[in-house]
Amino acid sequence: MERKKSYSLIVISAILLVAGIIFSFYQYHHSYILAAKAADSAEKLALQKPYAYGLTLVFFSILLMAKGIYNAVRGALTLSAREKLQRLAQAGLLAALCYIGFTFFKIDIPVGPEKTAFHFGNVFCVLAALLIGGYWGGLAGAVGMTLADLTTSYVTSAPKTFLLKLCIGLIVGFVAHTIFKLSKSHSPKYVIGVTILSSACGMIFNIVADPLVGYFYKTYLLGVPQDISAALAKMATLTTSVNAVIAVVLASVFYVALRPALKKSGMLVSVTPENTSAK
Repeated sequence: MERKKSYSLIVISAILLVAGIIFSFYQYHHSYILAAKAADSAEKLALQKPYAYGLTLVFFSILLMAKGIYNAVRGALTLSAREKLQRLAQAGLLAALCYIGFTFFKIDIPVGPEKTAFHFGNVFCVLAALLIGGYWGGLAGAVGMTLADLTTSYVTSAPKTFLLKLCIGLIVGFVAHTIFKLSKSHSPKYVIGVTILSSACGMIFNIVADPLVGYFYKTYLLGVPQDISAALAKMATLTTSVNAVIAVVLASVFYVALRPALKKSGMLVSVTPENTSAK
């Protein structure tokens, strides 16, 4: 039964992928070219939105396909129905916190027609991976932050955001749970040290990847002039570094504070190599 579900997921994701690619190409050659000629920034943003939606659909369908293929190869899932429901509920809550952290707790920094921001969204991306593992935590961060982009003036950054936040979650989850088994019983010093280390690994990746991916994404996919993309990348390095420090500190504090209560109530998710990807 689970194998059939995996095959269905692969088929659905393949259809979505093809639709996303066709839609993206169409919008790039029509709406986005028109947007490049638009004089008004509001009109330009409105014309760019469909293209960003198409790219986001492409990234999301690739993720679904990868998950379906892995499940089909792996076979039966190891989590119980209760654990799956608990994991899904926690992921939904953390995705909402990621959305709030970016949408309502940010300071915009304009760079020409584009902009970057100081924000608290990454705090909950990292916290999600610490609490519920790399896959679900990364997905919570990717969905929450992407929705925040799609509902604000950062709409054209949504595809890049989805990819990078997913990677942050996977890296933090891998270091915390696969390497150091953070969800098991350990001394307080061990928990604090591993929490800070795994959070830092995810944020170091983001400090490097965000400006670099952002430059190529905006220059070659969105058609932003290279000088503006380069200036935005330099500013993004600063804002991403500050956001990273904030995320490591606050996510570590939140996790260490929440861990005893979650463990006592039986809600601390046990993440092991056997079930990290089989959810």
